[in-house]
Amino acid sequence: MMNLNEIGVKLHKTSKRVGRGIGSGKGKTAGRGVKGQKSRSGVSIKGYEGGQMPLFRRLPKRGFNAISKRANNLVINLNDLSKLIDKNKISIAEKLDLASLLFSKDKKNYKYVKVKILGTGEIKHKINILAHSASKSAKSKIESSGGSIEIVK
Repeated sequence: MMNLNEIGVKLHKTSKRVGRGIGSGKGKTAGRGVKGQKSRSGVSIKGYEGGQMPLFRRLPKRGFNAISKRANNLVINLNDLSKLIDKNKISIAEKLDLASLLFSKDKKNYKYVKVKILGTGEIKHKINILAHSASKSAKSKIESSGGSIEIVK
């Protein structure tokens, strides 16, 4: 088998060494032209379109998202509820609501406004829950275990 270097074929193209004298063809200004912002190092003009109105200023602004009006939902899965019951952090005797769930989950910041129950996991305990919303699977699993879920508006 013939070695490619023996017949004069280079496997890797060597990069042009700029700024190494006039004879190299890329000497003195190193192919950057003369003066100006682009000839300096570390300068790039990314959003500039040559005096034309930039695209991000031509497009209209759309919508408004008020941070204060967002509903903060405390989302709890059924497997989380069963773990809390097993650890005796929740008592099954009374109805579970937002305050009791926050207390059991050790959520010290009371930014949550609503409770949403999701159906991931299984629940074997008979529980009564007051929630603002719940998934269909969560409702069916709670009712099949003998408990009840009451949706509050």
